[in-house]
Amino acid sequence: MTNAPHTPQVTDHGGGVWSIPVPIPDNPLGHTLVHLLDTGRGPVLIDTGWDDPASWDALERGLAACGTSIADVHGVLVTHHHPDHHGLSGQVREASGAWIAMHEADAAVVRRSRETDPHRWLDYLAAKLTAAGAPDAHTAPLHEARAGGRMRRMPGGRGALPDREIVPGELLDLAGRRLRAIWTPGHTPGHVCLHLEERHPGRGPAGGEVDVPQGNGRLFSGDHLLPGITPHIGLYEDPDDAALADRGDPLGDYLASLERIAALDPAEVLPAHQYAFADAAGRVRELLTHHAERLASLRTLLTGRPLTPWELAESMEWNRPWAEIPYGSRNIAVAEAEAHLRRLVKLGEAEATVGSDPVTYQATS
Repeated sequence: MTNAPHTPQVTDHGGGVWSIPVPIPDNPLGHTLVHLLDTGRGPVLIDTGWDDPASWDALERGLAACGTSIADVHGVLVTHHHPDHHGLSGQVREASGAWIAMHEADAAVVRRSRETDPHRWLDYLAAKLTAAGAPDAHTAPLHEARAGGRMRRMPGGRGALPDREIVPGELLDLAGRRLRAIWTPGHTPGHVCLHLEERHPGRGPAGGEVDVPQGNGRLFSGDHLLPGITPHIGLYEDPDDAALADRGDPLGDYLASLERIAALDPAEVLPAHQYAFADAAGRVRELLTHHAERLASLRTLLTGRPLTPWELAESMEWNRPWAEIPYGSRNIAVAEAEAHLRRLVKLGEAEATVGSDPVTYQATS
C-alpha cells in the first residue's frame, strides 16, 4: 500500500494506520472515522460507517486515497453494533470476501434485531415507556404504527452477522500487527476498544520534533472514549426478556471500563468521531467527574419528591431544552435516565417507591 497524504478526506496517522471520514446522513455528528490498518494479509477496517449510498461512495474514495480498494479488504473489526459503525460491514464483505469480527454480546444484539418481529418491538417499547411514566401522547404513535403495520423491520435489522468473535484480552489474528481487544461495555454490551501494542511512529530527533509520546501504543476507542462528547449510556434491552430490565448496570460497566482504558495509558487515542487526541487518562478523569456530578445532581432531584424516569429525564440537563428534543431522542434520553437511576440504586442512594405505578424513585435517607 502507498502512503496517503494528509487531505481533508483522509488522514495518514503513520505506521500503516489511516482514518477515513464516512458521512452519517442527517446527523449532527457529521461522520464516522473508519480506520484502516495495514496488515501482512491486506487492509483491515475498524468499523465501516452508515449503510447509505453516499457513505459507501465516501468509503470507496477514502480507500482509494489510501492506495487500496474495497476489493482488497481482508477483514472488518466492529467496535460495536450501532449502524454508524457496523452499517456497511455486510456490503464490504460482499464486495471483498472479508471476514467480520465482533464481540459476542453485540453479535447477540445483531441476531436479535434480525429475528425479532418488529411488532413485538413496538409492543415492548410502548410498554416500557408507559412503565417509565411517558404520557399517552408520546406512546400513541407507537400504538398507531403497530395497528397500521407500518414497521416492517427492527432497528438495526439489516446488520450483517459476524463470522468471527472478538475475544477480550486476546491478540487478534492480524499478520504483522499486535492488536489486542479490550472489552469496554457501557455504550453497548459488547463494545470493544482495540489497543495497538506497537511503538507510536511519532517523529524523533531526526525529524526535528515529536508529535506525541511514543510509548504505550495507540488505542482505537470506537465510541467509548471521545475527545469532546460524552457517549450515550442506555440500557441493554431484549424485547423477549422482560427480566433484563431488572438486571445489569450499564453505567457501572462504563465507568469500570473507563478505568481499564486509563490504566493502558496509550500515547494516542484514535476515536470513531471528532479527532485523534493524547492524554487518555486525562479524558477519563473528565468523564468520571461528569458522571459523578450527574449522579449527585439526580440524587438531589430525588430528595424533593419521587419521580418517574420520564420526569427525571425532563429535569436532566441535555444539549437543548426538553421541548426541543425530537421524539426518538426523548426515548434515548429516558433510557439514559434509567441507566443513571439503576446506578444510584446499585450504590444504595436511591430506591423504587413501593406500590407506585408507573414506578417512581426517591433518594434513600
